[in-house]
Amino acid sequence: MRRTLLLFIFFIPLLSYGVKIKEISNVIGVRENQLIGYGLIVGLNKTGDGTTSKFTLQTISNMLQSMNVKLDPKDIKSKNVAAVVVTATLPPFSRQGDKIDVVVSSIGDAKSIEGGTLLMTPLKGVDGRIYALAQGSVTIGGRNVRGAGSLNHATAGKIPGGALVEQEVPFNLYGQEEATLSLKESNFQNAVAIQNILNRYYKKRVAVAIDSRTIRLKKPDSLSMVEFLAKTGEISIDYRSKQRIVIDERTGTIVSGIDIEVEPVMITHGDITIKIEERRSLPVLKKEGTSINIGEDTQLQPQQHTLVTRPGAATVANLARSLRKLGATPKDIISIIEAIKNAGAIHADLEII
Repeated sequence: MRRTLLLFIFFIPLLSYGVKIKEISNVIGVRENQLIGYGLIVGLNKTGDGTTSKFTLQTISNMLQSMNVKLDPKDIKSKNVAAVVVTATLPPFSRQGDKIDVVVSSIGDAKSIEGGTLLMTPLKGVDGRIYALAQGSVTIGGRNVRGAGSLNHATAGKIPGGALVEQEVPFNLYGQEEATLSLKESNFQNAVAIQNILNRYYKKRVAVAIDSRTIRLKKPDSLSMVEFLAKTGEISIDYRSKQRIVIDERTGTIVSGIDIEVEPVMITHGDITIKIEERRSLPVLKKEGTSINIGEDTQLQPQQHTLVTRPGAATVANLARSLRKLGATPKDIISIIEAIKNAGAIHADLEII
């Protein structure tokens, strides 16, 4: 059966627009921390690790020994237990007793961990310290059943609120006089814009742009650091985002700004020839004697087999639209855009996912 890949082209404007400072920046030091641990899930209905998972048998033996039950790992035949890696994210300013979600993933040959219970598992940070303890019933959530009577292999799951924070990550924000903002995207204009608008808003020099991504802040005497950052985060600036083309080769999806221009270039791809020139007449695409003008308001005239457009700049959006009318496949369009980018005729960032 022949499969057809559909091409979806989304046109999104990448012009400057108002955005809150908190949406495009982070406060250095105020961050999440990753935790990881190794544990056992019990209570499985013969869907746990088999005897080939030596580490699971050894772990069971070690656990039983801690309960004064001595047993050789070779004598353990249970399939109701599975070894898992437990991961979690510790939010900033988490306090002792707070609950956080955990994710459990099988590392043995278990068929499913659905319906199991995770035994108490220490969760450590990169420094080796224990920051939380995880325990609880595993939930799998939505599942894709492949067929009637088939076994659903669920080897990963979650435990909502399954870990208790035992140790805090110390960070004294309240007592600080200075803070540093880090932009999520490096941009000199945005850094300077934040500096200028903050200095105007507070009517004093409270912000200095250090580089294209970093802004150093000094709080006013009348505000605490928490109040200062809360007010600062709500201030809007004229945000300028980078021009970007995002291509998903698996699905044939292209996401592009409508104003990303294509400079003069010529490329031949199969039976399609693309030639973009700087002249009053519109850029022309050719395919087996059929010509297409690139621009807005493209209309097909079947009798002439020609696409005629009114004058307009050659953009990635118009190029992709015109290629589709020529019958180019999603794979062809993606290859052409990549080639034009490599030739230097497109200056926007190209991201392939």
